[in-house]
Amino acid sequence: MVTRLSASDASFFRLENSATPMYVGSLQILRKPRNGLSYETLLATVEHRLPQIPRYRQKVREVSYGLARPVWIDDRDFDITYHIRRSALPSPGSDAQLHELIARLAARPLDKSRPLWEMYLVEGLEKNRIAIYTKSHQSLVNGMTALEIGHVIADRTQKPPQFDEDIWIPAREPSDRQLLLGALGEWIARPTQQAAAMRSAVTEAVTNTGQLIDLGRRAADVARIVARGTAPNSPLNATVSRNRRFSVASASLEDFRLIRARYDCDINDVVLAVVAGALRNWLLSRGEPVTATTAVRAMAPMSVYADTDTDGAGPGQAIGEVAPFLVDLPVGEANAVVRLSQIAHATETNPTAASLVDARTIITLSGFAPPTLHAMGVRVATSFSARQFNLLITNAPGAQNQMYIAGTKLLESYSVPPLLHNQALAIGVTSYNGTLYFGINADRDAMSDVDMLPSLMRESLDELLEAAR
Repeated sequence: MVTRLSASDASFFRLENSATPMYVGSLQILRKPRNGLSYETLLATVEHRLPQIPRYRQKVREVSYGLARPVWIDDRDFDITYHIRRSALPSPGSDAQLHELIARLAARPLDKSRPLWEMYLVEGLEKNRIAIYTKSHQSLVNGMTALEIGHVIADRTQKPPQFDEDIWIPAREPSDRQLLLGALGEWIARPTQQAAAMRSAVTEAVTNTGQLIDLGRRAADVARIVARGTAPNSPLNATVSRNRRFSVASASLEDFRLIRARYDCDINDVVLAVVAGALRNWLLSRGEPVTATTAVRAMAPMSVYADTDTDGAGPGQAIGEVAPFLVDLPVGEANAVVRLSQIAHATETNPTAASLVDARTIITLSGFAPPTLHAMGVRVATSFSARQFNLLITNAPGAQNQMYIAGTKLLESYSVPPLLHNQALAIGVTSYNGTLYFGINADRDAMSDVDMLPSLMRESLDELLEAAR
């Protein structure tokens, strides 16, 4: 079946470059079963779930002369063994070696002549663990009709559910002539809409402001963010290279709940305050000038309920959208509690705050929602100029119970968010089974000291805990 890419999907496909590829990644750490998790078992698991994510068996074809947006077509040569690969660390592989591998895999380009995703089964990890790293192109995941693959391969029980046999017969691939005639037909039938689409694509390429229609974005959201102007100058903004560094941090969700209860705020506020404290000390360690008014502006998209009337909102309700949220992190403020108070005030005044989904909520979307929610957050962020904020922080609430992949216990879940234009740092936060997991992606050259951030986050959290107690 031939389906035309949306305006925003087409922009993700066309506007990326080798320094800022539009991939959304996730790293899952699993307990190695007694008999191991075989490559063949992972292949079979993914293959059974592919009917839920048909885009993962489709590739993108351009239309001659750019007369219309590209189209999704079935890949008649689809080979799942090309997309799911096997890798190994020199046993016993350390976490640092795993993170170095992830940084290198995240920087590799995807083959645009094939479906735009890859998955790696990484063996040899110490402490009887294995890892799965997945990379999906941003144009592949819109969060509504197309989910991220990590969303559908996770189960709430150790015994995977039974699936009907999948008999997939790819549609015949259209010729260039057929695609061209289809585009011309659309011009003849709907010239006004086609001209508007072309103008939209040109405007998007020039301004990078994006299309918000896909997420039902209100004009007020755009106006409010554009009115904030450009972000403060920061060493977080630099020319981004092709190479990455990846690091992780984790903390007990109970610690964040304690602080939330003590200061009557939201867990998302505590997350942002912890990041703000870590960035403050990172700037000081570099000898950067930090005054009382120094701030770092973050784009921190919020997962919200579709219904703004949240009287009945809570566990059992699905997330409707991810909304944009710009927040100035007060890194110049020396007092951790004051930093938290300022961030909480900014959140309270945000129109979407009333329907915010935080880490207390057990998401009841089928499967494991965080990978898709992170992708939606990235999509929202890239709908605005990267000049309007210094870094991206996505925060996705996940199930607070044990999950499994191919019958194997899921221990940890990290997002590997992409770097945006001239932004040297991106952080993805995932709550899962009583723990918050921070995936920290950075430019290899601009942030060679990114490995400092996990310990600085721990210090920042401890500072708030001490005050709360």
